[in-house]
Amino acid sequence: MLDQRLLRDNPELITQQLGRRGMALDLTKLQLIAKQERDLQEERSNLQAEGNRIGKEVGGLIQGGEAPNGPAVQGLRDQGNRIKQQVAVLEEEEKELQTKLRDQLAALPNLPSPHAPDGKSEADNVEIKRWGSPRQAASGETLQEHWQIAERLGLFETERSVRIAQSRFVTLMGQGARLERSLINFMLDLHAGKGYQEVLPPILVNSASLTGSGQLPKFAEESFRCADDDLWLTPTAEVPVTSLHRDEVIPADQLPLRYVAYSPCFRREAGSYGRDTRGLIRLHQFNKVELYWFCHPDHSGEAHQQITADAEAVLEALELPYRKIELCTGDIGFSAARTYDLEVWLPGAGAYREISSCSTCGDFQARRSAIRLKEGKGTQLVHTLNGSGLAVGRTMAALLETGQQADGSIKLPSALVPYFGSDTIGLA
Repeated sequence: MLDQRLLRDNPELITQQLGRRGMALDLTKLQLIAKQERDLQEERSNLQAEGNRIGKEVGGLIQGGEAPNGPAVQGLRDQGNRIKQQVAVLEEEEKELQTKLRDQLAALPNLPSPHAPDGKSEADNVEIKRWGSPRQAASGETLQEHWQIAERLGLFETERSVRIAQSRFVTLMGQGARLERSLINFMLDLHAGKGYQEVLPPILVNSASLTGSGQLPKFAEESFRCADDDLWLTPTAEVPVTSLHRDEVIPADQLPLRYVAYSPCFRREAGSYGRDTRGLIRLHQFNKVELYWFCHPDHSGEAHQQITADAEAVLEALELPYRKIELCTGDIGFSAARTYDLEVWLPGAGAYREISSCSTCGDFQARRSAIRLKEGKGTQLVHTLNGSGLAVGRTMAALLETGQQADGSIKLPSALVPYFGSDTIGLA
């Protein structure tokens, strides 16, 4: 959430920076609400101070010998009661304005980092690096897409999954289920070995958690909600991990807090009908290993580089060629200030596809979630960062396409062999 003080003191900066996202804003009404709220706060504070003064005066008169029920004391008490009533009215008006202001601010995205490249769409994203040699079909060779391989090897069921749920769900079978489990364990072990604390969070989260991370109110239509409870299926482990420290003050010497969380993720994918209808690329339910940092604001820049490097390390250990892209201001997510995407090469599809998104959010999520750090006698908002380390289904897709052999089997990278129990996926 954006800082209310910034709205009051420097609205031009908000307008300018969100303009870099392609948004044209008129903040006049929001400024008016913020001014009204501040004026009410000042009026209430002045009245409370006057009430305190009257209370002290009453005490002084009684100590000086005035009768508690005498006219002088009673007159002051009546005045104090009238002030209390006025304060109560102002408090209610103030709460209404605070709610209105917070609701409208909650709908505005984060300000982009000054380091984020300007641009209007993904066409303006900037390629930072490439790693590995993307596999190309040799002469006379036909490379299959992952869903073709999976169907041929019996790694997952799609038609039966529609019967169980609906389209865009899959049921992993046999070696496919084992490969998914192997990837999850491999990723968790890799990150835990680098000092991340493993977390297994709830799959169901409340509205406050979704609001704190930035999914609500913006992405309500993209999420699955329980009909009878204030609970939602989590779209990413970022949501519960953000709220792991909601409404807390963290001692500065405990930072950074680095978590790695496995979670099933659920998304309606409302805006993607007709895209990636086959395979593992775009599902309503998928598994993901998420990296998350709470850090001191002075260190969030270097933390962003490190969390991205930790996600890259998974791809490199699995010998999967990829490229690193910095997103332009017109393409970064709602809560992000700056984002690197990692795109893995899919030889069968002949294209790079996103497999990880690593973002620094500054104090945006911390303000929405009331997460502060204590340093000396003062407190300030922490900075938060998140990154996929990795999306498991897309990792499986890349492994199947990259490792396909002439005999129809799939060669697995050596790092995964201890988890899978074999270096090859073959015909059942």
